[in-house]
Amino acid sequence: MSLRVRIILALAVLASVATGMIGVATYQSTRNELLRTIDHSLDDAVRQMPAGWNASGDSDDGPPIPRVGRGRLREAVFVQFVSADGTINSRSSVELPVNKTELALAAAAQSGRSRRDVDIDGEEFRMLTVSAPNGAVQVARSLAETKTSLGTIARRTLFAVTVVVAAAILIGWWIGRHITRRLFRLNAAARAVASTGDLDVPIPVSGNDEVAELGHSISGMLGALGASRAAQHQLVQDAGHELRTPLTSLRTNVSVLRRYDTLKPEDRQQILSDLDSETRELTELVNELVELATDRRDVEEPQVIDLGATAERVVQRARRRSGREITVSVDDSRVLARDHAIERAIHNLVDNAVKFSPGGPIEVTVQAGTVTVRDHGAGIGAEDQVKVFDRFYRAVDVRSLPGSGLGLSIVRAAAEADGGTVFARNAVGGGAELGFTLPLTVTNQ
Repeated sequence: MSLRVRIILALAVLASVATGMIGVATYQSTRNELLRTIDHSLDDAVRQMPAGWNASGDSDDGPPIPRVGRGRLREAVFVQFVSADGTINSRSSVELPVNKTELALAAAAQSGRSRRDVDIDGEEFRMLTVSAPNGAVQVARSLAETKTSLGTIARRTLFAVTVVVAAAILIGWWIGRHITRRLFRLNAAARAVASTGDLDVPIPVSGNDEVAELGHSISGMLGALGASRAAQHQLVQDAGHELRTPLTSLRTNVSVLRRYDTLKPEDRQQILSDLDSETRELTELVNELVELATDRRDVEEPQVIDLGATAERVVQRARRRSGREITVSVDDSRVLARDHAIERAIHNLVDNAVKFSPGGPIEVTVQAGTVTVRDHGAGIGAEDQVKVFDRFYRAVDVRSLPGSGLGLSIVRAAAEADGGTVFARNAVGGGAELGFTLPLTVTNQ
């Protein structure tokens, strides 16, 4: 069942139930009110009887109660007396029925009354029986007019229910068409994306309701997917470009090794050293490509970490591996971040300083959520400072050195994933300062 049909049926059912309940309540309320009016008229008829009347229908204080003919108006009250021994004395052309309860009232010494609906010759009456001296008196009034009024109300209620249901169906059709029309367009756009793979399919967005919000969400999702696809294509193109150089060098050296027996010992050793260096560089490049492509930061949950302790662990390992002089100065900065990703970022900064500053100490500082790694190398050119964190970017004067150009881009990705920023500048007194800043946790602020 389509959404449009469900909306139409829901509104039709709601309208029919609502109007039906209102109609039933109105009918019942009107019926009770009409019966209450008739009961009041019967009570008034009893109260207006002359004082001193008895079961014979005669009064000691006035003339006998007049007889009422059957041909009178339906508002007329029919009167009948029942003596204590059960004798019936009717004051109208209609004899009212008497049951055991009413005979008991006539025979009882104490006062009492009974009220019920009776059928006389196919016509329904409302009848009241009241105990009287030496018997009981019965008064009745026809319910024909009441039935006619209630029938009119029932017909009008049924007509109103029909009209309201029909209007609800029309309104439901209009609302369903208005809503589902845009949903059909969104569905068609989604099908076009699924069948063609084209993420530039225009998404229809209009209005400010939930359907419009869905359109905006789908449009934003396709935009994000498009950006991700573009980044993947760029990564593949850049990776292919960067892989081509070491692979070409490896192929050349392997070709030379085919003449291994004719090579001088020193040439053999040089080629083997080149192969070892190139395979290491290729391995490092592949590892960093995998790091970027798989984006494993998203798997790790952020946690409050001691930024200084993380930096000290990285520095200890870097000292052992490089043999360089690396100093570290930290405070108690605590940040909400992914521990392994931030550790890798600090490692890449230190490794970058070791690689591109052949002499002098390396200084690692952690202060107020900022990690700064300073070297004493040649510094960074002004035009390179804004590009060093781009993927595969390498300054012209260091392109002869080993490296993939991905290490600093991993630093930026890790910092930005945890709400931070990166920076690169020349240090006072020479050398370069590279690092990143992360927002401190509440306990540090």
